[in-house]
Amino acid sequence: QVQLVESGGGLVQAGGSLRVSCAASGRTFSMYAMGWFRQAPGKEREFVAAINWSGDSTYYADSVKGRFTISRDNAKNTVYLQMNSLKPEDTAVYYCAAARTGLVVRTTNEYGYWGQGTQVTVSS
Repeated sequence: QVQLVESGGGLVQAGGSLRVSCAASGRTFSMYAMGWFRQAPGKEREFVAAINWSGDSTYYADSVKGRFTISRDNAKNTVYLQMNSLKPEDTAVYYCAAARTGLVVRTTNEYGYWGQGTQVTVSS
């Protein structure tokens, strides 16, 4: 069993920045890839970013490429998502997830554990 707890969400103006964090426990965190997904009201959950087990390989959705950065600190069992140049369309509940593999993966069914989510709201 693994537990994931997100934090750092909130309200920010368009153009601003926010960093969300995800603390993991109950599993060998450093062995597995981690991802961030988001879900806006009335929409399906969508992939945002992923990072491999060692942190040297990342992948981003086109909609956030160049604005968001995913990183991890295996010593702290924590993964981060730094979000810059935020837009109102980035408003969503952001979820972190632990993959079933150490490699970067992008689909929800490749992730076995999910956090409860943290709300990010970007005002125009």
